[in-house]
Amino acid sequence: MNILIIADQESPYIWDHFDKKNFENVEIVVSCGDLKASYLSFIVTMLAVPVIYIHGNHDVRYSTNPPEGCICIDDDVFTYKGIKFGGLGGCMEYSGGPLQYTEKAMNKRVKKLIKLGKRRGGIDVLITHSPSKNLGDGEDLCHQGFQAFYDIYEKFNISHHFYGHQHLNYSNKTNRCLTYKDIQIVNAFNYYIIEI
Repeated sequence: MNILIIADQESPYIWDHFDKKNFENVEIVVSCGDLKASYLSFIVTMLAVPVIYIHGNHDVRYSTNPPEGCICIDDDVFTYKGIKFGGLGGCMEYSGGPLQYTEKAMNKRVKKLIKLGKRRGGIDVLITHSPSKNLGDGEDLCHQGFQAFYDIYEKFNISHHFYGHQHLNYSNKTNRCLTYKDIQIVNAFNYYIIEI
């Protein structure tokens, strides 16, 4: 399955210069947060495939203006063509915003997602806004990753973890793709197409 993953920065290649031929093999779109609702609605309209999303730390506006035609999987497990996607939005608490969480608060969300995942038959792909601690995260409090995500890695046979938040242009040391055990971890900044 070809997946278009997106996060944090609207791509002119998609929005301003859209050509459906460039995405003809894409079967689902995954947004890892901090994108305009109108951008996601554009993509779902133009590609006519499911667009699933979680909230980034700047997506407060989704509560009054959610992306039309898209599916929110925050704190949920969504199955498409046999692949189970588990979603957890938000980032580390740094200023008290509504989509910011302490490690303790995210740990509670992770436990609930694990219970739901067990009832739904597992989680194959983890979708988050924030990265995991020490796997593509930053040094400042805002961009530190969550230790709690490792619990999901251990409980399920996760093949991929897609995340955003840590922009690739923040540092020339930032890698788009990492591996932890057998899990492919991919930063969705701007856009990236991956086959799983």
